[in-house]
Amino acid sequence: MNLDKRLLRQTVWARLDLALAVGAGLLAGVVLVGQARFLSRVVTQVFLEGSSLSQVYPLLFILLILSLGRAGLSWGSEVAASRVAVRVKTVLRQRLSDQILALGPAYAYGERSGELVNTAVEGVEALDAYFSQYLPQLALAALVPLTILIFVFRLDFLSGLVFLLTAPLIPVFMILIGNLADTLAKRQWTALSRMSAHFLDVLQGLTTLKLLGRSRDQIQAIARISGRFRQTTLGVLRVAFLSALVMEMVATLSTAVVAVEIGLRLLHGRMAFEEAFFILLLAPEFYLPLRLLSARFHTAMSGVAAAQRIFEVLELEVKARAKIAVPAEPSLGLPFNFIRFDDVHYAYDEGQRPALNGLSFQIARGQKVALVGPSGAGKSTAAYLLLRFIEPDQGEISIGDISLQDMAAPAWRRQVAWVPQNLYLFNTTVAENIRLARPGASLERLIWAARQAHAHDFIQALPQGYNTAVGERGARLSGGQAQRIALARAFLKDAPLLILDEATSNLDPEYETRLLEAMERLMQDRTVLIIAHRLTTVYRADQVLVMAGGRVIEAGTHTSLLQEGGLYRKLVGAYSEAC
Repeated sequence: MNLDKRLLRQTVWARLDLALAVGAGLLAGVVLVGQARFLSRVVTQVFLEGSSLSQVYPLLFILLILSLGRAGLSWGSEVAASRVAVRVKTVLRQRLSDQILALGPAYAYGERSGELVNTAVEGVEALDAYFSQYLPQLALAALVPLTILIFVFRLDFLSGLVFLLTAPLIPVFMILIGNLADTLAKRQWTALSRMSAHFLDVLQGLTTLKLLGRSRDQIQAIARISGRFRQTTLGVLRVAFLSALVMEMVATLSTAVVAVEIGLRLLHGRMAFEEAFFILLLAPEFYLPLRLLSARFHTAMSGVAAAQRIFEVLELEVKARAKIAVPAEPSLGLPFNFIRFDDVHYAYDEGQRPALNGLSFQIARGQKVALVGPSGAGKSTAAYLLLRFIEPDQGEISIGDISLQDMAAPAWRRQVAWVPQNLYLFNTTVAENIRLARPGASLERLIWAARQAHAHDFIQALPQGYNTAVGERGARLSGGQAQRIALARAFLKDAPLLILDEATSNLDPEYETRLLEAMERLMQDRTVLIIAHRLTTVYRADQVLVMAGGRVIEAGTHTSLLQEGGLYRKLVGAYSEAC
C-alpha cells in the first residue's frame, strides 16, 4: 500500500512538473515578444530619431531584465521537464518490475531474459527524451506560435495571415516523414532487443559453448546481428537528417516570405519601421518551436517504440489475487488439514499447449506425496500452480476449506519452501543467497542450515567463506554445490509445506546418500510434495501419484504400484536399466 501511494504521489508530481514546464515555456514566449518590442523601439529611437545612449538607458535596462527573465524561465522549463522524465521513469520501472513479478516465473520462462532486461532498462531510459523534450515541446509548439500570432495580428493583419498559412507546412512535412521514421524506429528497437537477448544468451551459455567447442561459431552470429542493428540505426539517422533539412528549408522560406512582403510595404511607405522590425524579429521565433518539435520528434521515436513493448507487458492480464490473509511468517502449526487439486486444467501459450487435463489428487497434512511420470506429464506445472506462479484455467486448488486463489499469493508463498531442479543463484555472497529464504536470519542459524544441507564444509573452503561471491547463476560453484545452497535455503526457511523438484539432481552418489538422510529430517512433521525425475527419491513416499497426459492415472505406494504392473513399473524398469 505504501508503495502504491508513493507511485501515485510520483504520478501527481510528474503532472505538476509537466504543467510547470509548459507554463514556464509559455511565459518565456511572452517575454520573447516583450524583448522584440523593446529592441525594435531602441533601434527606432537610435536609428531614426537620433536618440543618444543615455536616452535609451531605461529601455536597455528593461531589455536586460527581460533577457535574464527569459533565460531563467527557459532554464526552469528544462529542469521541470527533466523532473517529469525522472518521475515517469521511476513509476514505469516500478510498475514493470511489479508486473513481471506478478506474472511469475511461468511468464519469464517463456521470454528471452535479455529482451526483458533491455525493455526494463534501455526501454524505460529511451522514454527520457519523450517526456523531457518532445511532450513539453508538443504543447509549446501550439501555444508559443499562437501567442506570437495574437500580437502580430493586432499590428499587421497581412503578416499574421502569412504566419497562419505557412506555419502548418512544418507539421505536414513532419507527419509525412514521421511515418517513415516511426517504422524505422520500430525496426531499430526490435533489432536492439534481439541483439541484447542474443548477447545475454551467449554470455550465460559461454561455458557450455567452450566445452562443446562452439564458441567461435558465435563470432559470425554476433557480427550478423550487430550489422543488422547498425543498418537500421543508420536508416533512422538518414531520415532524421532528411527531416531536419526539410524543416529548416520550410522555416527559412516561410521567414523569407514574411521578410519580402514586409520589405516591399516598408519600401513603399505603407508600414512603419518599428512595427516592421518588430515582426521581423518575431518571424524566426515563430517557426522555432515547430522546428524544435520536428527535431525532438525523431529523438523521441525510439522511446515510443520501446513504450509499445513496455505497455504490452503492463497490459498482460494478471488473474485476480486475493483477499484472505495467511500468517506473515512461516509456521509449522499452519491450520490446514489437506491440499486438494480438484479437476484442474491448465494450458500454456494461451491454451495452445495443454499441460494438465483434469488433475485431481489430495495431500493430507504431514503426508509425503511423490509425483512421477514421463517428461511432459505436468508434474512441474502442478508445482507452479501450488506456488501461485500460474493460475488454473479450470478447476480449483484448495488449502483445507479455503480456495488457494482466495489467499494473498506473497503471504502464501512464505509458507512454502521450494527446491527447484533448475535453481537460480544471484551474483552475491553465499550467505546472501541462502538468506533469500529468511532475510533476517542470524549467522548461527545460517551455518546450521548449511550443515544440514552438507554445504558448510565446501563453503568454509571458499576464499572468503560465507562472504564469497558465487558469480552470476552460481558460475563459481559446481552443480552439486549450487544444489546444496538451494537445500540450505529450504532448511533455513523452515516452512510447513515443502516442494522438492528433484532436489538430489547434480549430486554424486556419496552426497546423494547423505542428502537423502538430511532430507528425511527436513521432511519430518511437514507436508511434502516431491516432483520426482529420479525414482530413488520416491521409494519412501507415503503415496506415489503416476501422471500421464496431465492427469493422475495410478496412485499407491511404491510396493503396491510395482505389483500392479502399470506405467509406474515400466518407469522403474527403464530407470533401473539406465543405471
